[in-house]
Amino acid sequence: MSKLPFPILTPEEAAALVADGSTVGFSGFTSTGQVKLIPQAIAARAKALHEQGKPYKINVITGASTSAELDGALAEADAINWRTPYQSNATQRKAINAGKIHYFDMHLSQVQPWLRAGFLGPVQWAIFEAAEVRADGSVLLTTSIGATNTLARIADKVLIELNTAHPTAIHGLHDIYEPADPPHRQPIPLVTVCDRVGTPLLQLRPEQIAGIVTNHALDNVKEYDPVDDATLAIGANVAEFIIRERRAGRLPDGLPFQSGVGNIANAVTEAMANNPEIPNFTLYSEVIQDGIMSLIDKGRVTFASGTAVSFTPPVLSKVYADWKTYADKLVLRPMEISNSPEMVRRLGVITINTALEFDINGNVNSTHTLGRQMMNGIGGSGDFTRNAHVSIFTCPSIRKGGELSMVVPVVSHVDHSEHSVDVLVTENGIADLRGKDPAERAELIIANCAAPEYRDLLRRYVRDCGTTHAQYSTDKATVFHQAFARFKDMRKAADLL
Repeated sequence: MSKLPFPILTPEEAAALVADGSTVGFSGFTSTGQVKLIPQAIAARAKALHEQGKPYKINVITGASTSAELDGALAEADAINWRTPYQSNATQRKAINAGKIHYFDMHLSQVQPWLRAGFLGPVQWAIFEAAEVRADGSVLLTTSIGATNTLARIADKVLIELNTAHPTAIHGLHDIYEPADPPHRQPIPLVTVCDRVGTPLLQLRPEQIAGIVTNHALDNVKEYDPVDDATLAIGANVAEFIIRERRAGRLPDGLPFQSGVGNIANAVTEAMANNPEIPNFTLYSEVIQDGIMSLIDKGRVTFASGTAVSFTPPVLSKVYADWKTYADKLVLRPMEISNSPEMVRRLGVITINTALEFDINGNVNSTHTLGRQMMNGIGGSGDFTRNAHVSIFTCPSIRKGGELSMVVPVVSHVDHSEHSVDVLVTENGIADLRGKDPAERAELIIANCAAPEYRDLLRRYVRDCGTTHAQYSTDKATVFHQAFARFKDMRKAADLL
């Protein structure tokens, strides 16, 4: 540490460098690889300035969601002017929906191209976590990349949290590749999930580095709640669909999978791995969770590519202790590569994402409750879904003990249109929408995916309103609104969400 030609700062000294109105790019993707001390110091400074009657807010760009140490602390201090992209902190969500934070949602694959194009304005600071910093400005990142490489390159100045809890032995985990922008862009030179085409280190200009703050703390990744019967059934149904397609000769060996984050994603991959008819598979995704490491240990997942490893501390410690075993089975890439539409289409990725709700036409809402309240954001689901070999969405058919149906006549907000959605899965069954007209889609979704207690009401909606342009005419508008109102009354959604 003493040999480095960069200032060693306290978190408070680092925070004091970040002026009101700055645009700050932070590392972090689902709370992994995020800075931990500097954001809390910025939040404390904001609170102190507010108490003195002085303004202090910054603009925040991250890889994706972060934890209470970053998003939560800054939101609680009223220190955020605008924020992008994906987020999931409850305090921040409340501030967004109250209009206190200007939040604009983005496809994750667009963030880095937008930064380079200047669409988000100049970036004054990049603040990120590293396992190693060298005198020449080269940096070994930790458990995520996200947008860090682009943020660090274009920022005026850089602050680094050097986190000694991450060993320098993980050299080679990262594959940092940044494509040229149009009209000079060339094809991304990846043709298999396990290809490495970039560099293991992030290269900075030494004069960019304004200071280093030391830390020794693993990522604050918590275990998910135990899966319930509905979640297990959803996993089993996805596995059944994959088996059905393989038996029909429509899914060749070697197609990689993408899976979202959370209990349903874990249940899906576990169900696939437990079925001997599904061969060993690879992952081309965003986040690599504990469950995937278990499947790597069993030999069922042979390689996993993402932009972050979201491991709980026991699993992360295990991986670090036996790094030689995992070094040739994991790679992290910038999120414009992990989420690249080009790569998803080229590799033939089978995508599996989670919906908040979907309708009988096949449209999916993954971001808003009742079309009004932002939950988290679209994240990378759009990047993967629109370009998938087969796109699958999963969702429980009911929530709140059956008071809410997640299969609705018309979604309150559309994130993924029916044209991008191939298969819908709930605990009740599978609706394969490929090659089906609107009437066929509606019946499949109602019969196979909706909860039994809501099927008659959904069919009444179809009968009253129709499901095709020919059936639905202007003189049926009143019937449409009456049927939709009846459905919303039964869901009691406004009181329960």
